[in-house]
Amino acid sequence: MAQGPWFYCLKHHTVEDRDGCAERHRLGPYETREEAEHALQSVAEREERLTAEDRRWRDE
Repeated sequence: MAQGPWFYCLKHHTVEDRDGCAERHRLGPYETREEAEHALQSVAEREERLTAEDRRWRDE
């Protein structure tokens, strides 16, 4: 069984180990397979948080 690090492949929408697709098609690395499975959600949450921080900074 493969062990991490784990990546989320944007091309195939799957979780891969280090031997997966080219780096340009992947998000990661993640320590666990579960973290990689939630990569898109994590990116969306981080983007939302950073956008809110930018808005606060501009409004000050």
